[in-house]
Amino acid sequence: MAATGHGASRGHRRRLTAGIALAALWAGALAGPGVAGAAGGQTGDKEHLARGPGGAAASVDKRATKAAIGILKRGGNAVDAAVAAAGVLGVTEPFSAGIGGGGFMLVRTPKGRVTTIDGRETAPATMEPRSFFENDAPLDFDSARFSGLSAGVPGTVATWVRALDSHGTMDLGEVLEPGIDVAQAGFKVDQTFFDQTEANVDFFDDVPATAAIYLDADGTPRDIGTTLRNQDLARAYKRIGKRGGDGFYKGPIAAAIAAAAQNPPIAADADNTWRPGLLTEPDLEAYEARRRKPTRVRYRGYDVWGMGPPSSGGATVGEALNILEGYSPLGADRAQALHRFLEASRYAFADRDAFLADPAFFDVPLGGLLSDSFAAERRALITDQAADAGPVAAGQPRDNQASTARVGVDTEGKSTTHLTVADRDGMVVSYTFTIESTGGNGIVVPGWGFLLNNELTDFDYDDPSHPNAPAGRKRPRSSMAPTIVTRRGEPVLALGSPGGSTIITTVLQILIERFDLGKTLPAAIAAPRASQRNSMRTTAEPGFSATSEAQVLTELYGHELIPPPQPPLELGAATGIEFLGRGRLLAAAEPVRRGGGSAMVVGGRAQQRPNP
Repeated sequence: MAATGHGASRGHRRRLTAGIALAALWAGALAGPGVAGAAGGQTGDKEHLARGPGGAAASVDKRATKAAIGILKRGGNAVDAAVAAAGVLGVTEPFSAGIGGGGFMLVRTPKGRVTTIDGRETAPATMEPRSFFENDAPLDFDSARFSGLSAGVPGTVATWVRALDSHGTMDLGEVLEPGIDVAQAGFKVDQTFFDQTEANVDFFDDVPATAAIYLDADGTPRDIGTTLRNQDLARAYKRIGKRGGDGFYKGPIAAAIAAAAQNPPIAADADNTWRPGLLTEPDLEAYEARRRKPTRVRYRGYDVWGMGPPSSGGATVGEALNILEGYSPLGADRAQALHRFLEASRYAFADRDAFLADPAFFDVPLGGLLSDSFAAERRALITDQAADAGPVAAGQPRDNQASTARVGVDTEGKSTTHLTVADRDGMVVSYTFTIESTGGNGIVVPGWGFLLNNELTDFDYDDPSHPNAPAGRKRPRSSMAPTIVTRRGEPVLALGSPGGSTIITTVLQILIERFDLGKTLPAAIAAPRASQRNSMRTTAEPGFSATSEAQVLTELYGHELIPPPQPPLELGAATGIEFLGRGRLLAAAEPVRRGGGSAMVVGGRAQQRPNP
């Protein structure tokens, strides 16, 4: 690995980004109503649509998808394959996910039971509601993020162990073999990876362990087309594969994590201030991935299963679907349907911000939020005009005991990854995991090759009285929304997406595109998106804003559409699997966003074009 280049001037370490070019690409690639059919079936060497029997997998990365299919072909089940794919993504998507972070996994067993595993990070035991305050004021986001304070106890390894123990047929060492192979052999740096690195150079070059992996000797990102290897991560995987959870939560890896968080290992000439954190070895040893009851709502005759608190994904998607269920049809035309989708999301987000938090610390009124009567109350507030008086107020769910509700501040990072796997026996896995912001907190654990998360910035750390305020051993609210859809107990669809709080609106829009607006799953994934999260303005991709429906939404319904705040101008990079009957599956991944994804099946041939 190249050494850090702290002696180089800041100007020499910067390179021109592709932001303007990417924005132009999105404006063209997503422009117009015909986007879904125009995306094609291949991005570079990635096939993003496949049909066939025997099992299926979809992720953002070809190597990860291939690893899942390889496990299925060896006789492993969907859980085995999902963990194998996740291990590879920890190598090739290190800025989005890995063993330094956490996530949520939904599993539908062959017998039809849907269960979940909560692998969300936890706050150190000594964290307090004002731990992110200095001089009686909360830290700004970057100061909070790029620090040891933001690192929660990682839950990914515990998730893998619990999933395999409960549902798998292979051991952890076997399923980590593909990840070890990729870490040792390396992978080619592409434009997306370069851009993600470039956005973090000012902080990565402060941390020698981070710079050694992700920067060249002159302090710039690894060049596009070069091979990036991570022998330290391969060594970590080997230890975890042999020792299981104890190989991560006890011993040298745990000690290195705690040391990196408590005393960030920065260079003497670091340009930024890196505050010490609170995470300890006992915090790591005490971690537990928990089984949670999934959320469940009925929509158009389907059962939609999601993740419950501390994730807000299942609750918010579910509440919005309950609101929309009252419209039949959803709209007289596509524009009206989209208007109602945006407004249902607005009201559901008001309730999410007020009432969703770690259920061990706050009495989340989940039953009330997902009740038909509450949905009817919220639906009654939707008119033929977008709400224009600022953020709407939260409602009062029937079983809510809180007398007041406050709107939180959304600082949730947009970087995450999602994978979907199904096997020939009907086991389905929908798994979303992350290290929070792109690059997490910027600290690679010395000697072990993985980035730590900054998940604790998902707390409403600026408001000590908020239900989602920091506290010791508490899990911050998340928006991850892995989803499984069944009908009469049989699997129909599984999907999920990255994107911070826009995960919820991405999953919600894909569901209504598929079940209300007549699109196939690939077309629903490719369609241009908009996201309303209880704000005055609606975030919309350039391709969405270019549609005729967008014109109606602005001129007739009063929506104000604005692009995402920075390039690439995209919302989510979803993956999904649909069951076609007679043992056949359709696997679909994002065709354009984030460089495009990869979908494969065990048997059959890849499709060349999605059908709108």
